[in-house]
Amino acid sequence: MKLITLNLWGGRIREPLFHFIKNNQDTDVFCFQEIYHNSPEKMSDNRRPPNLNLYTDLQKLLPDHQSFFRPVIKNIYGIGIFIKKEIPVIEEGALWICEVLNYSGSGGDHSRNLQWMRCELQGTTYTILNVHGLWTGIDKNDTPTRITQSEKIKSFMDTVPSPKILCGDFNLNPDTTSIAMLGGGMKNLIKTYNIKSTRSSFYTKEGKFADYIFVSPDVTVKKFEVLPEEVSDHMALLLEF
Repeated sequence: MKLITLNLWGGRIREPLFHFIKNNQDTDVFCFQEIYHNSPEKMSDNRRPPNLNLYTDLQKLLPDHQSFFRPVIKNIYGIGIFIKKEIPVIEEGALWICEVLNYSGSGGDHSRNLQWMRCELQGTTYTILNVHGLWTGIDKNDTPTRITQSEKIKSFMDTVPSPKILCGDFNLNPDTTSIAMLGGGMKNLIKTYNIKSTRSSFYTKEGKFADYIFVSPDVTVKKFEVLPEEVSDHMALLLEF
């Protein structure tokens, strides 16, 4: 089975992203972050315009997948999972892991949620968790809010059965307490495979880590890699299990 997680950067690298999705449409599960859904406006002041109808475009690009969108700003921006229609989805939901009141609409510190799904893959029930973690606009080190966010993720993970896969853009450096907490009882594949960066050349700031995949010990990893295509300011992570 194949899973890809990718922060889409709002679809700013439009045609290369679409080409990438088409070339990987045999992937069983996609976990995406930064999805616009029929949005009247963009969520940040980045000079590259986002694709405000990205979710609809993804549905057209992946006709053999069913899609689940979990918004974090109104009903127009959030995260989503696309999973092949042939794979039974037993249950799906979301949990708030950071709530920001009176969000200004200018990017950064908006509310965050954890999207989760239980599905049956080749006779085994897996729990897949998709996260886009808090971004402060300063750095990717520990803060009290980030610690609380990881505590909420870990507490929820402890309630769901294994095997399980936690993935997404956590906006965290690998040496943080926040990442260590998430790795408790899980295998951090970024660490295991000695990955040096999860950011593309479109990202010019300090700190080349943001994206992670964690798996429970009963997940047999056949392949894990950072894919080479630059279709966002993040790189896609591929897990075969």
